[in-house]
Amino acid sequence: MSKEKNGLFTIFGGTGDLAKRKLYPSLYRLYKKGYLKEKFAVIGTARREWTDDFYREVVVESIQNITESHEHAIEFASHFYYQSHNVTDIEHYDTLKKLSEKLDKQYQLEGNRLFYLAMSPNFFGVISQNLKDRDLITTTGFNRLIIEKPFGQDFESALVLNNQIRASFEENQIYRIDHYLGKEMVQNISAIRFGNYMIESMWNSRYIDNIQITLGESLGVEERGGYYDTSGALRDMLQNHILQIISLLAMEPPTRLKDKEIRTEKIKALKAVRLLEPDEVSDYMIRGQYGPSHNDISKNLNGYREEMNVALDSQTETFVAGKIMIDNFRWTGVPFYFRTGKRLTKKGTQIDIEFKNVPLNLFDNNDEPLPANVLTIYIQPTEGFSLELNTKKIGLGLATETLQLEHKYSAETTANSLEAYEKLILDCLNGDSTNFTHWDEVATSWKFVDIIRNQWDKEKVDFPNYASGSMGPIDSEQLLIKDGFKWHWCPNKK
Repeated sequence: MSKEKNGLFTIFGGTGDLAKRKLYPSLYRLYKKGYLKEKFAVIGTARREWTDDFYREVVVESIQNITESHEHAIEFASHFYYQSHNVTDIEHYDTLKKLSEKLDKQYQLEGNRLFYLAMSPNFFGVISQNLKDRDLITTTGFNRLIIEKPFGQDFESALVLNNQIRASFEENQIYRIDHYLGKEMVQNISAIRFGNYMIESMWNSRYIDNIQITLGESLGVEERGGYYDTSGALRDMLQNHILQIISLLAMEPPTRLKDKEIRTEKIKALKAVRLLEPDEVSDYMIRGQYGPSHNDISKNLNGYREEMNVALDSQTETFVAGKIMIDNFRWTGVPFYFRTGKRLTKKGTQIDIEFKNVPLNLFDNNDEPLPANVLTIYIQPTEGFSLELNTKKIGLGLATETLQLEHKYSAETTANSLEAYEKLILDCLNGDSTNFTHWDEVATSWKFVDIIRNQWDKEKVDFPNYASGSMGPIDSEQLLIKDGFKWHWCPNKK
């Protein structure tokens, strides 16, 4: 059975940074691996007045570091076509329809269409409506709408946006991308849990003390200050990436590892997340904003308020840490801690699962408690696992030491695996929505985040409160210390 897929990709925002950095390289990798061959075409649309030839040059340039040869890149780019397009101009959709129908016949695409909205969410509604009204949605093949975050600024705006899109597309045709769900080790969470009875049998409040999730970025906002100053870490990271990871960690075993069954359990887990009362927000959530560096290594780093297009008195958080409780039978009493921020010590994403300690220390450790067993899932840039166990030290006596059993995938293995966007685009071609977010997940996440956002908007904070190159404000350490825990990943400590 051939693995080749066919379809017409229409990319709204085809001249943008996302298209050049992620979409075109991902499509080329699928082409190189044989998932796309002859029966596919791409229409790039944007306001700029480009020709097909110039557009193809841009595509070739965007994949120059991963091509087999220049000839192969040219062959791939020959499937790309460009149309200057104003998303609010109805006539442009008629022109787009003619080009789509021409390419459908030319490449034998059987009416299969994927519409990728790689642009501001402000235009999602009008594009969706015009795609339906001007008959670009076919009746002979599949039609799938791929949209990027942010999906709204709060629950109410997300609901309006969803209603606009649902007027043209069914829920099973909508693919909301969260690129973290395309990462190999995030998808491996299910394999670790449900493929190992030893692990799954202990995956509950009886054996687990706490779970820690860190999504750290060493860079600042760079040139994205204008966007970021209206978003912040809470909306940018917690509402989607972090809550999605928590739903995978917390969900009950599905009856099958298929999209509908997994989605059902994820939604149940998210609905079990305890909603905070406004006066509880300060006890459960920490926010921060980076200032200049306070060390010699990173002394030239600006604070957030010195970044381009950022207000001098900005109250936007670049760091969020928090404690999330899940009120169900499996997880009652187990805190899920998270932290995410920009300009931290090191770029990295990992999950640390800390198991409960032995009730009595029988070993010669000067009455000190034994270190907890910790299972770590490394997501990026390293991919792999580790498990910390207590063992006896070699020699006389019964003193113990910690042994780390570790497996990290080689650079060669990870380089040859599907990249996140590549994997998600292929899933969309296959009609597999497992690693995309359903509206019920989006809505539930916003309801949790809105309570925090509304409370924070009432308060002014003395920012900045952490230095560039640190691991965030000291309050994020205290968040765990007051519960008797500490962060396991401490890249700023030797």
